[in-house]
Amino acid sequence: MTSGATTAPKPLPTVWRQYYVLMKPRVIQLIVFCAFIGMVLAVPGWPSADQWATMAVASLGIWMVSGAAAAFNCLIEQHIDAQMRRTAWRPTARGELTRTQALVFSALLCTAGSVLLYVAVNPLTMWLTLATFVGYAVVYTVILKPLTPQNIVIGGASGAMPPVLGWAAMTNSVTAEALVLFLIIFLWTPPHFWALALYRVEDYRRSGLPMLPVTHGSAFTRLHILLYTLILLAACLLPYLLRMSGWLYLVAALALNAGFIVHAWRLWRRYSDAQARATFRFSLIHLSLLFAAMLLDHYLVMSV
Repeated sequence: MTSGATTAPKPLPTVWRQYYVLMKPRVIQLIVFCAFIGMVLAVPGWPSADQWATMAVASLGIWMVSGAAAAFNCLIEQHIDAQMRRTAWRPTARGELTRTQALVFSALLCTAGSVLLYVAVNPLTMWLTLATFVGYAVVYTVILKPLTPQNIVIGGASGAMPPVLGWAAMTNSVTAEALVLFLIIFLWTPPHFWALALYRVEDYRRSGLPMLPVTHGSAFTRLHILLYTLILLAACLLPYLLRMSGWLYLVAALALNAGFIVHAWRLWRRYSDAQARATFRFSLIHLSLLFAAMLLDHYLVMSV
């Protein structure tokens, strides 16, 4: 007779949901959206049917490789995630997926996405996307994050790559315009993430990660958030100054950056977890609406 305590296999749909969660879908959605904006801005006027098809395939390939990087990140940080309330629910942290399952899933997804980009888009996009995978999953996660409080600044280069990938997918090149989009996300990343780290500081302290609020304190971090939002304002004006975008984008950029600076100013003047959360939430709104404004401006103003 067999023991009645034998654990039944998990239903297949549940396992697939766990794999999906491993990909950090909300983060991936923003990555693909920013890549898509890079694709749109790289094409003058309304795209042709072939260009729309390329955009769709490139978005899928970037989604797959980005998801693979997120899964690898969860694998590497399994024990750290288990100690933090923000990440303790992840399948690897809860032991719902084994390390082997996460590794195989990440490798297969990365390989499939890379092949798709190489064959159906162009080799440059594939190599840039693969380099982004290595930059995030290996350089940032394995080396920088546990080593230096400037991890998010240096590692932010990987997170800033999506519009460059999109631009390369449509033009098979990396131009100054693509690098402007890269610069915006690169400067946006530190104040975005440090706002989160401020109200999650005890989680990071327990995990042993040298995040800026842990190593340099709240006041130092808040000052740097404010300074970065000021520098970000200058970077966000470049698309208008370089005639990549028109007046509609300019108005949106000024309004959104003013809002970000106000949040950062309030956070610097008087700290509270509520204000840190509000700053973090607004940073997500800021980037999403900023790139959406680029999209609208491209079709409603610049194409007229």
